[in-house]
Amino acid sequence: MIQYGLRLHDSENLPLEERLVRVREQGFSCVHLALSKIPGQTSAPEALTPGYAMYLKRAFASAGLDIAVLGNYLNLATPDEEALKKNQEKYTAHLRLASVLGVGVVGTETGNPNTGYKYDPEKSHTDEALETFIRNLIPVVKDAERFGVILAIEPVWRHIVYCPKRARQVLDAVGSPNLQIIFDPVNLLDESNVDRRDEVFDEAIELLGKDIAVIHLKDYKKETGVTKCMAPGLGDMDYSRILKFAKEKKPYIQATLENTKPDNAAQAREFLRQLEESL
Repeated sequence: MIQYGLRLHDSENLPLEERLVRVREQGFSCVHLALSKIPGQTSAPEALTPGYAMYLKRAFASAGLDIAVLGNYLNLATPDEEALKKNQEKYTAHLRLASVLGVGVVGTETGNPNTGYKYDPEKSHTDEALETFIRNLIPVVKDAERFGVILAIEPVWRHIVYCPKRARQVLDAVGSPNLQIIFDPVNLLDESNVDRRDEVFDEAIELLGKDIAVIHLKDYKKETGVTKCMAPGLGDMDYSRILKFAKEKKPYIQATLENTKPDNAAQAREFLRQLEESL
């Protein structure tokens, strides 16, 4: 059985406690929490105290929700040394918060080798960019080990770690049980490989399956390109391989929906649940 969740910032814009109750009423059991995207909350490192963690822990427990992912999607490949240091410090603060909060994973993407966090067709997919990312990731993973928290990287085609093989390289190079994978199938696609979608997904499952900690689920329509995403069930995505893998190999894994709206989130969850049951 898959535990379905929601990106909290995609939910109805209410005060935090009311927002959590509403998410639970829609049938979700967990959330992806990006503190910087929730009005009234903060992700400033100096504010991520044990007291803040205890407040959040009570609020989520009262609503009957878990935090599947504590998001901190900052660029670990920026060439700006000062910005890199601040980003690493923010990861450490999130890992420390997660250790008190009881979060499933602290999640991150893998950045781009520039200060703008923008895809560069000539540089983003180079070995040099990958080496930079791994070098800057290692101190963060060491902090994850110290706090007893899982850090999970999310491969994205327009970032440095853009394919399953690259993600496997990172896992093997770092060699830590505290580094795992957030598997977002659609994020592995672009115009060059969308017609080989099933091959891409099969490769991801084969190379990364044992290290997948969380799944992200969203949809896309081929005619508008894979960069235009929407709630599950509204586009051309085939979830059969993903849900079958999760059902058979990852019992009770948390899978958070993306690109939903308050008025279609419950419908998207039910679409996935019914598909899962049919497999």
